[in-house]
Amino acid sequence: CTIFETLNRTGLKLSVFELLTARFWPHNVNLRTLWEAAIQKFPIIKEYEVDPYYFLQAISLASRPTPSCKRSEVLNLQASEINEWWDRVVEGFSTGLKILRDDCRVVTPKWLPYQTLVTPLAAVLAKLEPTKTPEFGARREQLKRWFWCAVFGQQYESSPNSQSAKDFSELVVWLKGGAEPETVTSLKFDPNTLRDTTPRQRAIYRGTICLVLGCAGGARDFHTQSVITGNLIDQEGIDDHHIFPASYLEKKKGISESKRRDCILNRTLIDRATNQMISDRAPSDYLAQIKNTLNFPFDAVLKSHCLPVGDDSSLMSDDFESFLTWRQKELWKEIQRV
Repeated sequence: CTIFETLNRTGLKLSVFELLTARFWPHNVNLRTLWEAAIQKFPIIKEYEVDPYYFLQAISLASRPTPSCKRSEVLNLQASEINEWWDRVVEGFSTGLKILRDDCRVVTPKWLPYQTLVTPLAAVLAKLEPTKTPEFGARREQLKRWFWCAVFGQQYESSPNSQSAKDFSELVVWLKGGAEPETVTSLKFDPNTLRDTTPRQRAIYRGTICLVLGCAGGARDFHTQSVITGNLIDQEGIDDHHIFPASYLEKKKGISESKRRDCILNRTLIDRATNQMISDRAPSDYLAQIKNTLNFPFDAVLKSHCLPVGDDSSLMSDDFESFLTWRQKELWKEIQRV
């Protein structure tokens, strides 16, 4: 009664999580307490802003003979299912997010291509305990491959609940030695798509940024040369910026089409100080300033962002079209690798 009264008085949306919190209360299951304990024990869950409703969806996927995470199915969850699956699903989310952060280089929630993709990943991990075995090491590689295929195949662009149920069922089979999921086998990707991918195409754009973060042992900050992590992004104000500045391309190169200037091929993560130094200067100009810094590992830093090196490179010769062609080829290699 207190929950409903508070929500009514404050005008807050009455979520499925709140409804089930009230429903399970007489059964000695306090969802709110369970949730607060989960985010305290595993801070990564709070860090990646996971909605508590996703936990209920993951339990619905893992506990049902016919997996489903539609709202109607979640509303039909029983207190016994919460008791049986909650801890395992919490572990699943924690492990899944660590795989995405550490192996797939989704270093902050901003760069997660699809929030909804984490639900089937957590449900699969909850279903296939334990995780501290060599078999899990092999399964981890499979899950990483599925993640990249789902991102570049844009599988969660629509009907995420149906896709989650399908992927969950097929992943369980695959990880037990069965057939590959359709998300993996059906992937078709045209690398020319990268020329048209701007921040509006969230999944491919964010996925490509994560790929770049994993290049050559980890993308390094242009200013400090530190490997870019979630903490460094916050500390140094690192964000995605143009490599060939947009104003330079428009004024000096006559490129009026914003999509060409803003495409993912012309973007990487750059710290605030370096971006201010770049301003609207040509790459050959601002990069020379970095290159001429005594003992600075210039080529290594460029390679870590999947950028060309050498005095005759398209970057140092300010050849934008050749640069796009070169980087598209290199990023396509990275996509194929993962």
